[in-house]
Amino acid sequence: MYHCHVHFHLVGIRQDVFAVIEAMPPLACFTHEFTKSEGAGDVTADVILADLRDMDVEETVRELIADRGEDTELILLAGKEQFPLLTDKLQTVKEIWLLPMAEEEIRFRFLRWQQTYKMSKDYWQTSHYLEATINNVPNLVWYKDKDGVHEKVNDSFCSTVNKTKQQVEGQRHAYIWDVEEDDPACIESERQVMESERTFISEECVKTGDGTKLLMTYKSPLYDLDGSVMGTVGVAIDVTQERAYEQEIIQKNHTLETIFNNIECGVMYHSLDGTQVMSANQAALDILGYTSLEEMAADGFDMVSSAVVEEDRDGLLEKIKSLKEEGDSVSVEYRVRRKDGEIRYVMGNVKLMREKEELRYQRFLLDCTARKLQEEENERRQAALVQALSIDYRIVCFFDLENGTGQPLRVEEDSRQFLEAFERKLSFQESMEFYIQEYVCEEDRDMVRQAVSEDKIEQGLLEGKQYHVNFRTKGSGVPEYNQMKIVRAGLAEERRSIVLGIRSVDKEIRSEMEQRGHLKDALMQANRASKAKSVFLSNMSHDIRTPMNAIVGFTSLAMKHIDNRDRMEEYLKKIMTSGNHLLSLINDVLDMSRIESGKIRLEEKPCSLPEILHGLRNIIQADVHAKQLTFHIDAENIVHEYIYCDKLRLNQVLLNLLGNSVKYTESGGSVSMRVTEKSGVQADYGYYEFYIKDNGIGMSQEFVEHIFETFEREKNSTISGIQGTGLGMAITKNIVDLMNGSIKVRSEKGKGSEFIVSFAFRLCLDAKELKKNRNLPSEEQMLEQEDLRSQPKRILLAED
Repeated sequence: MYHCHVHFHLVGIRQDVFAVIEAMPPLACFTHEFTKSEGAGDVTADVILADLRDMDVEETVRELIADRGEDTELILLAGKEQFPLLTDKLQTVKEIWLLPMAEEEIRFRFLRWQQTYKMSKDYWQTSHYLEATINNVPNLVWYKDKDGVHEKVNDSFCSTVNKTKQQVEGQRHAYIWDVEEDDPACIESERQVMESERTFISEECVKTGDGTKLLMTYKSPLYDLDGSVMGTVGVAIDVTQERAYEQEIIQKNHTLETIFNNIECGVMYHSLDGTQVMSANQAALDILGYTSLEEMAADGFDMVSSAVVEEDRDGLLEKIKSLKEEGDSVSVEYRVRRKDGEIRYVMGNVKLMREKEELRYQRFLLDCTARKLQEEENERRQAALVQALSIDYRIVCFFDLENGTGQPLRVEEDSRQFLEAFERKLSFQESMEFYIQEYVCEEDRDMVRQAVSEDKIEQGLLEGKQYHVNFRTKGSGVPEYNQMKIVRAGLAEERRSIVLGIRSVDKEIRSEMEQRGHLKDALMQANRASKAKSVFLSNMSHDIRTPMNAIVGFTSLAMKHIDNRDRMEEYLKKIMTSGNHLLSLINDVLDMSRIESGKIRLEEKPCSLPEILHGLRNIIQADVHAKQLTFHIDAENIVHEYIYCDKLRLNQVLLNLLGNSVKYTESGGSVSMRVTEKSGVQADYGYYEFYIKDNGIGMSQEFVEHIFETFEREKNSTISGIQGTGLGMAITKNIVDLMNGSIKVRSEKGKGSEFIVSFAFRLCLDAKELKKNRNLPSEEQMLEQEDLRSQPKRILLAED
């Protein structure tokens, strides 16, 4: 492979020995050049042969040593009597030939030197090949002794651990990888290699000072001269990112096979003109379908092998010729047709490198047939998957937003008319504009244009994994609802590609619109029912407190005067009145069905207005006494005392107003109610006005304007120390409206408030009807009851 030119410089007066040497032919790959002088050396010579027989030995040898080059070999020819003078020079000279010698011995000596010199050059070539291969591969290569000490590492190893060879060689695992202790898994794998004397392939997780690296390692035994194992040689590739960048890792790490011929990576070197293959390992020959280098050369190797499929040759040649500078490399895929007809897929890497001042191609070949066939199968499966997942879409297209190009992936038969917008060589925006102009309803065009702008798409995809817009297309008389959905293809940091799908959602939209109308109506009805229920319940909780206060108050008074029958009877009557009112409220709470339906009907019955006013006095009296208020009820111009009305609702309104007056009037204040009857209404009806007045804390004009709104309360009303929900006046207003009445309010902060409630009640002109409604017993019934009381009897009481 190599060529070696050897420059010999002959020093000496006699020429008999030199004549024999000059006449001898050089070995293969060598050429000889001879120069001569009588005493001086030549610093440019590779070998100096000095005949010392007629010279001053010590002086001549000293000058030759001083004048020779750094790598020049010095061979001395001396007589036997001169040898003792050379014993101290044995370390500085290559050989000493003792003269005289026969011509055959001279030839033997020179031939033996030639063979030794050639052996050193052969060793250089072998070392050079090994070093060039080891230090130019991206893999980590190391040699360890039995104790795990790194004897030698390559450049990639040093680059990975960020240390120099001087720092690494002679050190163990922990120091090199900046960890506290050697890796037990690494030690165990090397032990198995040395004990089994086999190559082990495994993935090793190596802890480093900067984190963790995942290495694919190949470890083999190293043998000593006696055949015993003296250590291990390891090759590794950093596959930490392999899971995410598998393709790149494959392309960058084919050189692993230059170290081990038993793995499936081919390596070959050939000349720049492509006519001469310097070397090719067995893996490369197997991939190309040859048994030997000679067979491949005989088959016609010219830059590429004849086994390369003809359709791929031009592309492969173009890739190889694109390399211009030393160190340039390129990856390429091509096919090889073997002699048995089988097609192999090859992943190749070509690198331009210099060796002995000559540029050469270093080629790496990896058989990726299985992976390629799997990729083709995956592509078929992906196509089937796209077909299955997009079955509901009329059109599915792919677009690369970087260059605007795209292509349709799926089009339904009944939507072929839309294909014109997407199958032509148009950019994404041009395709969308054509589609919008041709098929989208005019009212939706601007909306769709904005939705498919690149900025809008980017924003939509950043907010979610998909982005869609609904629009209408021109139909046969009736617009059709469609949906355009856009999803990102790939990772956002890798590429700006999208998949766009269009499908009909006409049935769903129209069904949804119909259901939305039904739901809206149902919601309104539910809200009305919920509001009525809330108002009613709040009203009950608000108004239950007043009769309860009367019951508690009169019960307390009754307990204090338990021996006074008259007072007890009076108190019990008042408790009965408040209890009846409270019972009526509770009964309405239980009858929630009316509230749920939003219907509260009035139950008008004959009532006595004086009794109503008397009952109000009894209910409110306890609170009035508790706060030491002045309270009175006045009736003016009352002509008709008997009316038809819903007594419960009227009590509810008046008690609410009176209760609020009592609440918001300080101790020592006054509360009054005045009732008047006015004329001027229709026949059989009476017009009544109720004036509830107090001199309490009053209200601001701003609050008076909103007093009848739900949950409204005077912001500074809490100075009274009274809490409430703000529902009382809203409930009162609703009941007044329900009874076709009206309510007004006059108030001034710090001076008090006055409420005027007006009702038109139907008059009750038949006293018998009033008596019947009140359920009073007749004289006969009273006598019968008295007779029954005098007779002994048994009673069965059933409590539900």
